[in-house]
Amino acid sequence: MNILIIGSGAREHALANSFARSPRVHKLVVSPGNPGIARHHHVKSLISKQEIHRFCVENKIDFVVIGGEQPVADGLTDHLREQGIRCIGPSRSAGRIETSKTFAKEIMRLGNVPTARFCQVTDLESALSAGATYGYPLVLKADGLAAGKGVLIVKDEQEANQVIENFFRSNHTQGVIAEEYLQGWELSLFAICDGTNFQTTIFSQDHKQLYDHDLGPNTGGMGAIAPVPEGEIYRAGIEAKIISPVIRTMREQGCPFSGFLYCGLMITPDGPKVVEFNCRWGDPEAEAVLPLLETDLTDICLAIADETVDSLELSWKERYAAAVVLASRGYPAKPETGFPISMEDQIGSEVYWAGVALRDGTLVTNGGRVLAVTGIGDDPLQARDIAYRDLMKIKFDGMTYRRDIGLRSNSFTNTEH
Repeated sequence: MNILIIGSGAREHALANSFARSPRVHKLVVSPGNPGIARHHHVKSLISKQEIHRFCVENKIDFVVIGGEQPVADGLTDHLREQGIRCIGPSRSAGRIETSKTFAKEIMRLGNVPTARFCQVTDLESALSAGATYGYPLVLKADGLAAGKGVLIVKDEQEANQVIENFFRSNHTQGVIAEEYLQGWELSLFAICDGTNFQTTIFSQDHKQLYDHDLGPNTGGMGAIAPVPEGEIYRAGIEAKIISPVIRTMREQGCPFSGFLYCGLMITPDGPKVVEFNCRWGDPEAEAVLPLLETDLTDICLAIADETVDSLELSWKERYAAAVVLASRGYPAKPETGFPISMEDQIGSEVYWAGVALRDGTLVTNGGRVLAVTGIGDDPLQARDIAYRDLMKIKFDGMTYRRDIGLRSNSFTNTEH
């Protein structure tokens, strides 16, 4: 089979590695990829929808896998399907489950899905009114794509004032949602969907804040661990009360979801509640979940395309994965880039390249999140130890990472959002 992956980050690198393990894959291309991915897989810069379509025809691509949310929002899935190219990813309409928080909340309302209380914010007065209703801390979300950095938690009216001004000053903000702050611990689950049926993966857990102990600004994700055994007692309820009604409601609303649905959850004393949905594999969760997948990823994609997900047999390694992100100094506000990256030859962990460029034959930092290192072990602590041991073999100026990935207690004494 010939496969084209659309994207350029560590998630796409993890997808490529997973496909490469399949004996059925003949040609594998990542577009646009990055110079780090190019060390292991073929990369090709394809800019427009027409160029991607032409490449698929000329290279007899069996299916296209969309890694990130922006191509979904741009309608790439719709365009390719109209041209007869099989594409793994939701339509632009279904992708609104991520690209429009207002749409996502409406789907949850129609499906009676448990989530935080919320309201739309149009100005400072309505934001302060939400704070008075829900209390502080208050969660403010930009209603649109924000690369994982459009969520801020404000502790009082003064912070709310500043955040609202910044949000509405941004040309990318379509609106603002104010939500009550949920107490509990976070959990992530992916649903493999074909528009009607779904199956779920192992649980994972993202670490969004920049610093240890869940301090500092929200980021696109500083690391993840999988599986999360504490989540298993909630699986049946999550599938019945969250995923199933969302899939059903989206189908009833004329925008059936096909692809990988990311469910960002908060386990509260009242049970699981939805924090957010994404319309694709999460990053860095993909770097922790995909290395543990034993089922051929091509079989999963074919089941999505052929609408036979209900007959899939999913199999996972009985091991643990800890993915630690190495970021640039200044991330997420203003990353400092352009620094050479050195790496020792003997690294047993998986290394997934993201924000890198090539200068004079040397990889240099070229983004906020530079790479992810994933250790695999027989238990969470061993996986952590392997990842942290190996990341010490990688160096670049300003290298920033959390030292507590995978150490959460997953109990209601935690208060992270």
